[in-house]
Amino acid sequence: MADQYQKQDPTTQHPKANEDWQQKQPEPGLQKDMTPIPDSGETSYRGTGRLTGRKALVTGADSGIGRAAAIAFAREGADVVISYLPEEEADAQEVVKLIEESGQKAYAMPGDLKDEQYCEQLIEDTVAKLGGIDILANVAGKQQFVESIADLTTEQFDATFKTNVYSLFWLCKAAIKHMQPGSSIINTSSIQAYSPSPGLLDYATTKGSINVFSKALAQQVGEKGIRVNVVAPGPVWTPLQVAGGQPTEALKEFGSNTPLGRAGQPVEMAPAYVFLASQESSYVSGETINANGGMVSP
Repeated sequence: MADQYQKQDPTTQHPKANEDWQQKQPEPGLQKDMTPIPDSGETSYRGTGRLTGRKALVTGADSGIGRAAAIAFAREGADVVISYLPEEEADAQEVVKLIEESGQKAYAMPGDLKDEQYCEQLIEDTVAKLGGIDILANVAGKQQFVESIADLTTEQFDATFKTNVYSLFWLCKAAIKHMQPGSSIINTSSIQAYSPSPGLLDYATTKGSINVFSKALAQQVGEKGIRVNVVAPGPVWTPLQVAGGQPTEALKEFGSNTPLGRAGQPVEMAPAYVFLASQESSYVSGETINANGGMVSP
């Protein structure tokens, strides 16, 4: 398989959705059980030492975009702590193995990001295991499609905000106390922040909140030499989609409405996280990189 440095036609670089993509898993879903299995860079991401010696924490790192970021960070020379739900252990152990095969330290710390105490302990344990924290990549997210607001429960609305926004607040607050100048926080928004789908009312609202939260926080911590930025993916093939994030019948055309005509793969998001984590983006803070196949966004 070609790596990320070889010239390719982006419209055909990865497969387009078809009827085989129609599938359903219980939430939160496992990447290893998907058809086709998403490409998180397991065999294609090639590092160049851009994060040598860094200490990173990645949430949602068992699968999808978080998995791709964790693999890329390790192959760029960072030691990595991965956070994920206990139900995702099978996927997470694959990531641990891939990080260690890259010659880096990997620590698995399962738990529920809706729990403030877990979030605070996650930062403390990361600092203890790695000797500090330079990179915080908040990737984990909850997305459940509900067609009508009449059927959107308070419980789901609350769980979506706790997972996507509250955890961001708790983790950033705890991490900043330990971060030195040159550190980087990378949050994860979505095309849904700009072009919300009616069936993703709660999810889209959280993604807009993440953009604003990140811009405000970047202004607070800039004088500390800490940068805060955002990656906003478009439709990307991850367990989020098959575990209730999209109607099953819609998956056969997932991503076909983008100018590139296909869904993205997690590995295609990884370079954005690496750039924002590295010193190459030293004058970039409070910004959002939109990696969405050409969909129009501000």
